Amino acid sequence: MKRRNFLKACLIGGTTIAMGKTNKGWASGSFEGYPESMGVLVDTTRCIGCRSCEAACNKEQNLPEPDTSFDDKSVFEEPRRPTAKAYTVVNQYEKQKPGGPVYRKVQCNHCNEPACLTSCFVNAYTKTKEGAVIYNSKVCVGCRNCMIACPFNVPGYDYESVTNPVIKKCILCYDTRLKVGKPPACVEICPQEALTFGHRADLIKVAHERIRSNPDRYVDHVYGEKEVGGTSWLYLSGTEFDKIGFDPSLSNDPIISNVKDFLGMVPMVLSIWPALFSGIHLLSKHDAGSEGHDTESKEEDR
Repeated sequence: MKRRNFLKACLIGGTTIAMGKTNKGWASGSFEGYPESMGVLVDTTRCIGCRSCEAACNKEQNLPEPDTSFDDKSVFEEPRRPTAKAYTVVNQYEKQKPGGPVYRKVQCNHCNEPACLTSCFVNAYTKTKEGAVIYNSKVCVGCRNCMIACPFNVPGYDYESVTNPVIKKCILCYDTRLKVGKPPACVEICPQEALTFGHRADLIKVAHERIRSNPDRYVDHVYGEKEVGGTSWLYLSGTEFDKIGFDPSLSNDPIISNVKDFLGMVPMVLSIWPALFSGIHLLSKHDAGSEGHDTESKEEDR
């Protein structure tokens, strides 16, 4: 695609959005998920930080090898977030806690009412009946509304190709496992059974039963049961959730209720930024190519 046509398309797209030409993506704010959807219950009291789930995800999704091996514990020195090259990560918290540190697995939580889906004006996202929030890269325009809207800071952006923007995140192994009734790869590999796969409604019952049976072991709360309208990934913890990286300030209302007006005000900015970023990148490559061509011409003249 010519640079001029590419930038023109982005500008037209931004103008269209700014004029209010939205679609059913906004209307989906009232969607409450599927009652029979699946989910995963994470028991952080069982996790030992082995990172087997990271390795299983990497293999299942054909992701590039990490910069550091899955056996390298140095990654726990700083909190990490999912990226385009790692759909799930395990972080370490409460290192001085009696009994050892606490580990927490992080990935897309597959909200019942996904803010990423509702904020996407081209309908690149879909909430499946199985519970997964999946993404269609073929229609994405690179506006990154979803990255702003996500209350968990999950979607990663692949900057490798500015003319073919791709958002990447956990899809609950939808294509290869979930839609045929199999658990996600991370669940299947966990040696501590810290991850439990099943119907979300059943997992909530299991979680509350564990709390009732072991009140000294768990905080009396199931994170994800109600936060931002509920999520497919649910968490149990023996430590206050805010101490292991969770945001306790999230309300039970879907996050889109709080950011919808904001996102409606800034789509032009969000649409123009990728165009500018892409234009600068393309121009720099063009200039570099021109310099190389000029050098070759000079050498020939000599």
